[in-house]
Amino acid sequence: QVQLVESGGGLVQAGGSLRLSCAASGRTFSMYVMGWFRQAPGKEREFVAAISWMGGSTYCADSVKGRFTISRDNPKNTVYLQMNSRKPEDTAVYYCAQTDGPTLRVAEVGYAYWGQGIQVTVSS
Repeated sequence: QVQLVESGGGLVQAGGSLRLSCAASGRTFSMYVMGWFRQAPGKEREFVAAISWMGGSTYCADSVKGRFTISRDNPKNTVYLQMNSRKPEDTAVYYCAQTDGPTLRVAEVGYAYWGQGIQVTVSS
């Protein structure tokens, strides 16, 4: 049973920073790609960032590139999303996800396991 639990969400002012954490359990964490998605009110869920199983390769969506950073700590079975210079448009429910293979993916269908999501609100 693979379980993903997000934490670290909350309210932050525009321009501020927030770090999300995702703790994984149930199987070997380091062998799978981890990703972050988000879903804003009235919008479809979109890709945010992903990191390879060894942590050597990352990819961020254009909308967050230069502001968000994804990282992972395999001994702790945890992936992070550092969010800096936040904008009101970043307000959404953020989801941690895990692939069922080692290939980095950006499509939602490429991820087999999902957390319950965590609310992040950016005030103006």
